[in-house]
Amino acid sequence: MISLSGIKPTSTPHVGNHLGMIEPAIALQDQYDCRYFIADYHAMTTVHDAAKMREYSHGIAAYFLAFGLDPKKCIFYRQSDLPQVCELAWILSCVTNMGLLERAHAWKAAKDRGTAGEECHGLFAYPVLMAADILIHDSDIVPVGKDQVQHVEMTRDMAERFNFTFGETFHLPQAKFNETMATIPGLDGRKMSKSYGNTINLMYAPKQLKKQIMSIVTDSTPIDQPKEYETCNVYNLYKLFATPEQCAELAEKYRTPGFGYGHAKLALYDLLMEKTEKPRQIYNDYMAHPDTLEDVLRDGAARARVKMDEVLNRARKAVGYRVN
Repeated sequence: MISLSGIKPTSTPHVGNHLGMIEPAIALQDQYDCRYFIADYHAMTTVHDAAKMREYSHGIAAYFLAFGLDPKKCIFYRQSDLPQVCELAWILSCVTNMGLLERAHAWKAAKDRGTAGEECHGLFAYPVLMAADILIHDSDIVPVGKDQVQHVEMTRDMAERFNFTFGETFHLPQAKFNETMATIPGLDGRKMSKSYGNTINLMYAPKQLKKQIMSIVTDSTPIDQPKEYETCNVYNLYKLFATPEQCAELAEKYRTPGFGYGHAKLALYDLLMEKTEKPRQIYNDYMAHPDTLEDVLRDGAARARVKMDEVLNRARKAVGYRVN
């Protein structure tokens, strides 16, 4: 079975990305025929700086490799290296009704904000490009968060409409999501998100990472009083990386007068530095050798092209175009 996962290079991955998408996606490489891509076409809706686009794309590639993605077990590529997906997106857009796209969460949010008229066409057409990403691999499953399930459902709608109009061409994918994954709390207790500016970025330099952690919002319980660990942002982040024994030990410290939130934040910092010691070395080495990253992505693109050309040619033949 083919599994497809993509991530936009719009910043350095944060803990929410790591736990919610990257770690679960990498874990699938031993179970499925996995394809992973850096969604830099999608990123262009917000990233309009060429140097940043290259930096973020390399950062995503280095991050996946640092945390265990094996390019020999899977296909790992950069979206813009394979423009076939854009051709398929155009073909799909010609059988996709505006009404379907207007129901997309991102577009509805823009309308609610009153900014729809200021948004680029890329935001409105985002679901069509995502559908092309999925369908061009004959994907069986698409690991997504709950907020992305709609895009897989829209992909199925587009594929079914195309198949009805032109004959059986596309395989229908299924969304796969982890129902047990809780919302990852950010520095302020809200869902961790770049848009909220409340992220923790594991590959930041140690001083920068420590600064982020020390800014986690806590209550004003005095240091000489016991504290509620179950409602503490620091503890709720700590338990996402710690063993049960480590969690129990920290919980006991919360109940001990004289243990302050600063101590808890340092415990979280030490834990994250310990957990990321080896990945950090690998990440920094890759970032220092971008040519090596390019070799990995170039090889992945060559391997991805085989299936993508096959599916695109099916679609071209179905609509009456010459098969390449």
